[in-house]
Amino acid sequence: MFKRAGRPERPAQGVDSADLTTLLQGEDIIDRLARAHVSWGLGSADRWGLDQKTGLITCTFPDKTATAPAQILAGFTPSSGSWLWAWANESILPEMSRDARSVRDWAEAHGRHALTQAKADADEQVAASLAALAVRITRAAGFYRGSGGGSVVIITLGPVTLTAADGSTSTFNVNIDWRIR
Repeated sequence: MFKRAGRPERPAQGVDSADLTTLLQGEDIIDRLARAHVSWGLGSADRWGLDQKTGLITCTFPDKTATAPAQILAGFTPSSGSWLWAWANESILPEMSRDARSVRDWAEAHGRHALTQAKADADEQVAASLAALAVRITRAAGFYRGSGGGSVVIITLGPVTLTAADGSTSTFNVNIDWRIR
């Protein structure tokens, strides 16, 4: 979802060595989540949509539909190099930014004031680090980087319900060891 190959080993702005373990675990977790969710088709849907009123993301395929509870973490605009946390975006309903507020609360509790700012300068590397850190902090069951127009919405997911064309359903969930090592 985010490309990490060839990235220099440096943490996101506002993250120092005391939080580097959390960040690196987040990057490992985000990689494992991405690989696991590809197995049901995340990232290859014919179309996707996020309903803020129901809090569900829906991915539609020719043979199935996938739905999951979702939260909006942030909007990332590569062309302007900016990251805007969902809690600061007036177009996002407050109930859809709980995970973003959890990250802000974590940052406040750990004295990481740069992560409590509504907007940050962010290239692909910083955006990937922020997303990885947020997934680790929120213990999300998955994440999605949904593009639309010139911006990217960063979304955390709960357990995914897959509904086949015949109406049968199954649940996809990834079990992650969240203990800090």
